Amino acid sequence: MTATIETPAATAGAATPTFESLNPANGDVVGVHPITSKAEVDAAVARAREAADWWGNLTFKEREEFLLTWRSVITRRIAQLADVSHLETGKPHSDAQLEIVLAIDHIAWAAKHAKKVLGSQKVKSGLLMANQASTVEYKPLGVVGVIGPWNYPVFTPCGSIAYALAAGNAVVFKPSEYTPGVGQWLADTFTEVVHGRPVFQVVTGLGDTGNALCTSAVNKLAFTGSGATGKKVMAACATNLTPVIIEAGGKDSLIVDEDADLAKAAEGALWCGLANAGQTCIGTERVYVHEKVFDKFMAEITEQAKDLRAGSDPEAKIGPITMPSQIGIIKSHIDDAIAKGANVVMGGSDAVGERFVQPTILTHVPENSTEITEETFGPTLAINPVKSMDEAVELTNATRYGLAGAVYAKKNGVDIARRVRSGMTSVNSVTAFAGVPGLPFGGVGESGFGRIHGPDGLREFTYAKAITRQRMKPLMNLTSFARDAKTDNKVATMITMMHGGKKTLK
Repeated sequence: MTATIETPAATAGAATPTFESLNPANGDVVGVHPITSKAEVDAAVARAREAADWWGNLTFKEREEFLLTWRSVITRRIAQLADVSHLETGKPHSDAQLEIVLAIDHIAWAAKHAKKVLGSQKVKSGLLMANQASTVEYKPLGVVGVIGPWNYPVFTPCGSIAYALAAGNAVVFKPSEYTPGVGQWLADTFTEVVHGRPVFQVVTGLGDTGNALCTSAVNKLAFTGSGATGKKVMAACATNLTPVIIEAGGKDSLIVDEDADLAKAAEGALWCGLANAGQTCIGTERVYVHEKVFDKFMAEITEQAKDLRAGSDPEAKIGPITMPSQIGIIKSHIDDAIAKGANVVMGGSDAVGERFVQPTILTHVPENSTEITEETFGPTLAINPVKSMDEAVELTNATRYGLAGAVYAKKNGVDIARRVRSGMTSVNSVTAFAGVPGLPFGGVGESGFGRIHGPDGLREFTYAKAITRQRMKPLMNLTSFARDAKTDNKVATMITMMHGGKKTLK
């Protein structure tokens, strides 16, 4: 949603309703976009259905060429796209560019690996069906709807868009109402590449437009956003039994063991917690540090953070809060933590301004405060000491979320990471998993379900097609009313030999 929305009466002959996208740093109008109606959404899906017939019947190699051309176009125009993202989100140009770089790499991976992952593969038929040649392949669903977020308006939706396209689907994309220009830019450049065919279209608007996409004739819908909105998306999609992928929020932790490189751990915590003004679903919001190194860690992170600030000037490393309504939530979490006894190391309640929130670091934050239990989505860090890694893992997992996280440790990092209940964890780095195209991306619990990226991400936008071909006459004809008692006895003998075994129930 935007701060200024025009809602003219929907009368015959009236102008199309529009809304404005605003620069969150200063409130300037960046662009004016149409509010797409239900009828227009349905029409876009119908056009996509026709385009999918062409796109889905191309060879993997032909689709790869189109996608790699699109990748090259984005790469050559990266500064242009970064500028649109900067204006609509307020994030620094360098951060906008980094996000696009990651998206480019994912587009290339999806294009190059689709055939290997989704193409026809032989499957062993087993002794009972030894006369059959068996294969499985993954077919495109048809039209995929994507509802994207505003915090990473290029990278995040491309994790669905590029993989859905590589799998042979057409896409109808509803970008966030805060970043419609980014979404339109992506669709326009792809349309150039496919010579005007509506394989990848954008519908802009507010909540009603998103609901219209959910209730349209799409074959699957991928959503990224808050858990509350995700539940509404699921309910809307349920009207047509449309399957969904939900990538919702997180309350991720960063764990620091006593043997960790404290300088690197502090650097990672600062970046993962404060970059993009903390508006990152896989960002760090909680930090659990072994009590033996807690004081040293705090000295290190305080020193590294002393010059960090939010602003709109080129020297500022942190941009504004993109969604105005989030300002109140951030302040309420900080205030609740302080009221319950947290110590303020940096920032605090006064750090929350009209558009910007200055970096805030709190320690000894009670586990029942909203700063620990609820997603803050702002540039804050709650840092608490723990007696052991067992306690760190227990506290990390004591949440209804389960998206991502990080562990800093020299000896037991991977072991600790495996115990964390989340879809993704980095060891001695932060968010590295998001930059590896071959890894699945997604969470558990109220962080959602389904996966984008990697082979799992490609398969999410397909259905499995199993094919058997009789290559010789069967030794025993099992699928016939002519099957006799002698054949049944042979089958019983064979299955006993195969699976009877000597194991006994305990």
